[in-house]
Amino acid sequence: MKILLTGATGFVGAAVLRQLLEHGDQVRVLIREQSDRRNLAGLDCEICIGDLDDKASLERALEGCQALFHVAADYRIWARRPEEMTATNLTGTRMIMTAALDAGIERIVYTSSVATLGINGDATPADEKTPSSLDTMIGVYKRSKFLAEEEIKRLIVERSLPAIIVNPSAPIGPRDIKPTPTGRMIVQAARGEMPAHVDTGLNVVHVDDVARGHILAFDKGVIGERYILGGEDLSLKQILELVAEVTGKPAPKICIPHNVVLPIAYLAEAWAKLTHGAEPFATVDGVNMARKKMYFSSAKAQKELGYTHRPPIDAIRDAIKWFGEQGYLD
Repeated sequence: MKILLTGATGFVGAAVLRQLLEHGDQVRVLIREQSDRRNLAGLDCEICIGDLDDKASLERALEGCQALFHVAADYRIWARRPEEMTATNLTGTRMIMTAALDAGIERIVYTSSVATLGINGDATPADEKTPSSLDTMIGVYKRSKFLAEEEIKRLIVERSLPAIIVNPSAPIGPRDIKPTPTGRMIVQAARGEMPAHVDTGLNVVHVDDVARGHILAFDKGVIGERYILGGEDLSLKQILELVAEVTGKPAPKICIPHNVVLPIAYLAEAWAKLTHGAEPFATVDGVNMARKKMYFSSAKAQKELGYTHRPPIDAIRDAIKWFGEQGYLD
């Protein structure tokens, strides 16, 4: 089967590309002219230059394909121009799904995020049915992904879009070239640059398990359903202790209250905007999101797709090894 894959130069997309090739599929990847192609090196895939906001390029990319994996997304906790994130995550998703319908694509896997799901206040794992709404989405990334998923659901109902939705949790592992916010946390911890932490938690999963979950969703998923592709729920303290176990460096002992970090985040954002500098080390949305433990259950994917995941220490070990080899820890 010939498949169009978006986001192949990125973290999750690069892992999905490798799984598709192992699956025996012909893969065409849609990338921008200026994209960093390191994650494509040595792989037998067809490259098609285009953009999610360019209808003609989407039509060219989809021509002759039977399936679509739409993994591309703008994943940032903070953006100087938030409209760029909305354009990619919402408008771009709408455009490629409409183009896929026009091209007669037979089956689609859409990569959403657990960011679109509800979170239980008592720290018990949420699932696909945990209530959520746009009002509960903190930050542009979460709002844009929530609205994009709603658009997918609308197209499924109104135009019979043949899409399955997958919701990865917090992937960690090799080839995180940007790196993602989660990957940046691992880098900072491995370099000993996190002297303290806040009381929060994530569902940590190896990126290659997430990618394999995409293939399982394609093969076994039900159109219109969504599946959480997660791993293990860990507090940030536990994550940092695993990083310390791998690196041999001490884990931070100090836990800072959210209310102490929040004014620092406001100042950091203001300074970044004033100086046109890089993303601030602490963001207001990041601190507000950290007030709840983002724990999730993959039971549905395990039962219906046969999804499994490895221990989180494996993801952290593989990430640190790759970051070290690529010079991120120098």
